[in-house]
Amino acid sequence: MRGPLAAWRHAALLGLPAFVACSSTPERPECPPRAEQGAAPGWVDVALPGKRLTCYQSAWEDGRPVVLARADASASLLRRSVRVEPGQLGKVQFSWRIASLIPTADLTDADHSDSPVRLVFAFDGDHARLSMRNRMLFDLAEAVTGEAPPFATLMYVWDNHLAREMVIPSARTDRVRKIVLESGDRQCGRWLHYERDLVADYRRAFGEDPGALIGVALMTDADNTASRAAGSYGAVRLLDRDGVPL
Repeated sequence: MRGPLAAWRHAALLGLPAFVACSSTPERPECPPRAEQGAAPGWVDVALPGKRLTCYQSAWEDGRPVVLARADASASLLRRSVRVEPGQLGKVQFSWRIASLIPTADLTDADHSDSPVRLVFAFDGDHARLSMRNRMLFDLAEAVTGEAPPFATLMYVWDNHLAREMVIPSARTDRVRKIVLESGDRQCGRWLHYERDLVADYRRAFGEDPGALIGVALMTDADNTASRAAGSYGAVRLLDRDGVPL
């Protein structure tokens, strides 16, 4: 079985401008150690090749645990490994808040694809079904890192201008797709709460049934625009098909 931590790194490779190996330890903006404090137990920082680290900090707001993310020309993940078989998978509940948008960001343009908040889901699947182009990309990622990427990656994102519910295929591989949950700055500064049907959203994005869910991640990035971004995340709760927390 492929290692989930490495699999996340490789999924990210497919969305980066180039396959770049890390030549040194990634730089992190000034950031205190991330004490879990009950806010994000089981979540770990995951560096992306050639990228500075986004700062993720656990905190409490209004009596509930949150994660504060701050990117400074950086991109990295805060990830939790899971294994939820397709027959068990139901909905996900989560919340987020941003102070402002990234003015030059554009999620349809690989060279400007940044977002102050993203929720990322990695899925397993039959790699023999990949297209020739995707097999070449996956083989390249595996050659660089020794592990293959997840079969599919679904993201929920906040964009500057695209219509809500729009599905955005990655410019580099159709195995990474994004669903726009918020657009524009009208809701900036507010906590926004969601309950999404993961299976239905996966089917709409990819046109097929999902495999097992193998990971969940938060991602605040501002590397492509060489800018700054900040976002806050509430708890992420996975539910089974009967609405019982997993």
